[in-house]
Amino acid sequence: MIPVTASDPAKPEVAFSNRPDVPVDEEALGALAVRTLAAEGVGDAELSVSFVRLDEMADLHVRYMHEEGPTDVLSFPLDDADEDGRRILGDVVICPEYAGRNNPDVNAELRLLLVHGILHLLGYDHGEDAERAEMWARQERYSGVRA
Repeated sequence: MIPVTASDPAKPEVAFSNRPDVPVDEEALGALAVRTLAAEGVGDAELSVSFVRLDEMADLHVRYMHEEGPTDVLSFPLDDADEDGRRILGDVVICPEYAGRNNPDVNAELRLLLVHGILHLLGYDHGEDAERAEMWARQERYSGVRA
C-alpha cells in the first residue's frame, strides 16, 4: 500500500494498492477521496483503495457477496480505530478492466466507483428508491460523473 495523501492528522489518509499495475492517477483519486470524506464530515481517518484484476474481483465477489462473476467495485467497511484513535474506514476494491466496460472514459468511471465505494463505507446504500436517489446525487456531486 502506498499512501498518497499527507499525514496531516486532521485529514484522511488514502493508501493505494495497484495489483494489476494499470495506469491510474492515484494522486487525483486520492485528492477526490479526501474531498469526498471532508464533504461527508470525515476528518482523521484512513481509507484503503485497491485496484485488482478481473479474476481477483470475481473471486472476491463470490466469496463475500455470493454472486458469480466480477463486478466493478466492492466495499469492505471496517469502521474501527487504530492505536492512536484514528478512524479506519475500510477498503474499496475497484476493477479497472470491468470499469472500462461501464464507461469508455475509464478515468471518469474510476472517479465514480471510488466515490460510490466510499459512500458505502460511510453507510449509504441503494436498496430502496429513496436511498438510491440520495446516494446517486452525492456520488454525482462529488465525482462529477453521472451514473
